[in-house]
Amino acid sequence: MYPSQFRYTKEHEWVKREGDLATIGITDYAQHELGDIVYVELPAAGAKLETGQAFGTVESVKSVSEIFSPVSGEVAEINTALADHPEKINEDPHGAAWLVRVRASNAAAELDALMDGAAYEAYVAEQQKEASS
Repeated sequence: MYPSQFRYTKEHEWVKREGDLATIGITDYAQHELGDIVYVELPAAGAKLETGQAFGTVESVKSVSEIFSPVSGEVAEINTALADHPEKINEDPHGAAWLVRVRASNAAAELDALMDGAAYEAYVAEQQKEASS
């Protein structure tokens, strides 16, 4: 269910490395928990991010959640389509609804510290189990 080429955080962000760029989004689990997404706030291109730092928010009909960066670096590109169509995050969270692309300064080490798809799937299953008990 979760793409194996991505890495995942415990805060439910995903990151995919493509050369020196790291594409970041929120997971299917996150969008499902949030419900219908109505607004996304993202940083400007050129913004500096640090691992674990909040860099934006996703607002749904249920709540507002911060988005945390899984890597350090400079924002190279933002997904401007989400400004007019934030609902794309609900429709395609692991594809067209990526949030930002970051020119990562230490991607290899930072990505090694994150979960792979199988570990994230197990983490989500544990979260769901805890929530239902």
